[in-house]
Amino acid sequence: MATPLLGQMMAAPLLISSLLTHAARHHGDTEIVSRRVEGDIHRYTWRDAERRSRQLAQALRRLGVRDGERVGTLAWNGYRHLELYYAVSGMGSVIHTVNPRLFPEQIAYIVNHAEDRFVAFDIGFLPLVEAIAPQCPGVEGWIALADRAHLPPSQLPLLCYEDIVEAESGDFVWPSLDEHTASGLCYTSGTTGNPKGVLYSHRSTVLHAFGASLPDAMAMSARDAVLPVVPMFHVNAWGLPYSSALVGAKLVFPGKDLDGKSLYELFEAEGVTFSAGVPTVWLGLLTYVKSIGARFSTLERTVIGGSACPPAMLQTFEKDYGVRVIHSWGMSEMSPLGTLCHLRKHHRDLPAEAQQHILEKQGTAIYGVDLKIVGPDGEALPWDGKAFGDLYARGPWVLERYFRADASPLVDGWFPTGDVATIDAEGYVQITDRSKDVIKSGGEWISSIDIENIAMAHPESHEAACIAMQHPKREERPLLVVVRKPGSSLSREDVLAFYQGRVVKWWIPDDVVFVDEIPHTATGKMLKLKLREKFRDHRAAS
Repeated sequence: MATPLLGQMMAAPLLISSLLTHAARHHGDTEIVSRRVEGDIHRYTWRDAERRSRQLAQALRRLGVRDGERVGTLAWNGYRHLELYYAVSGMGSVIHTVNPRLFPEQIAYIVNHAEDRFVAFDIGFLPLVEAIAPQCPGVEGWIALADRAHLPPSQLPLLCYEDIVEAESGDFVWPSLDEHTASGLCYTSGTTGNPKGVLYSHRSTVLHAFGASLPDAMAMSARDAVLPVVPMFHVNAWGLPYSSALVGAKLVFPGKDLDGKSLYELFEAEGVTFSAGVPTVWLGLLTYVKSIGARFSTLERTVIGGSACPPAMLQTFEKDYGVRVIHSWGMSEMSPLGTLCHLRKHHRDLPAEAQQHILEKQGTAIYGVDLKIVGPDGEALPWDGKAFGDLYARGPWVLERYFRADASPLVDGWFPTGDVATIDAEGYVQITDRSKDVIKSGGEWISSIDIENIAMAHPESHEAACIAMQHPKREERPLLVVVRKPGSSLSREDVLAFYQGRVVKWWIPDDVVFVDEIPHTATGKMLKLKLREKFRDHRAAS
């Protein structure tokens, strides 16, 4: 076999530290603004962030953190968390973002499974840290993300973040690493069984940052002021801290205050142009903005993902406030971005209703992600927008195996996402359900997402979830769980009547129940497992 002719370009590895170095060198004066847990607003620049990240890397080395070892975080979105992102990965160790909304026993399991050597935490999580610390004997130190003046009293021998950072000179050179070196670790929500770890690499993270920034993805640039509403403990804030450094965008961190009022005030004060988050957060924001009769003065677009965006929410953003919604889909195992939804040039000539129908889909795969749908026999299904089956993915930022797991979940080199979807002839993906949430009625499948979207379109419905209930003849039938808007007297009959003419008759739910609140996972998704448990013996009203 002939020796291949190799290119003669520099062999520069794709490293996370290079993103920060680029931002500091070429966008050094661009601001990073944080609402701190202490209650005030902190401001500095990408140049400052790079310097302090080098100081932090020095400090962690002095504490004995070695290559490949994990440093955990329990923190909201803020500049100190950003410094941990870059310092830990940049020095050759692994940043492990832990979701503080999980149950304490889950957090302890995750910290132990990851073998975190140190854990850095926002001071508001001190009670949680003190509760789990006895269950985490492998953790050598707990680092409070605060200065000496705000360091809370504790039964634990806490390390003060600002003390260890300011003790260092910052004379630290980012090491040249193999780009396949592990960089970050994030665990799945764990709604069934123990959470599973997804271990990212420098290469996968940098490639994902490039992909996310593309014009037909998040379309990020140095002209943007980016506010990640999605938490930094949720799949690396969907890559926004990395993509923002890559393009040199202004970053605005909301801290712990994710209510509608706090977010809106920060949007307006900092001139935010772009944001990203899950539907539950946007629901609170829109409710607040409507209540005060306000508008968005600078917000241009937002990415909505994590779970399907109700069409009513998309229309409210677009038509009432002039904010473009980019519907997205992905998962922790995909770093997380898989698809984003934009219209194409020839779609401009379509009627508004047809355009809206396209925008309600999860969109098309971005470069770096390949997709297919398969039937029960494992054979690939056509992209005709009608056939739906299990969705599979592959690509350089898609999981090959879970952390510390022997077996790989891949099927012939493809990752089974657990979602059920259709793909049309133009490649637009529409998620119809999670495989475990599909309702099988008389041998036919019913999409719970479609049922929920119609319910959410009712003007008196605040939130809705569709689950399966047992049926003596048809196996399963849809049960709709609804949260009314405040002051509403919405009835079962009102809801069912709303479905007439909107879906085929056999898709109409057999019953409607009203609740004060729908439970959500730690990442904002509806926790249908809890609903199924609560209503497992429910039978339709006669």
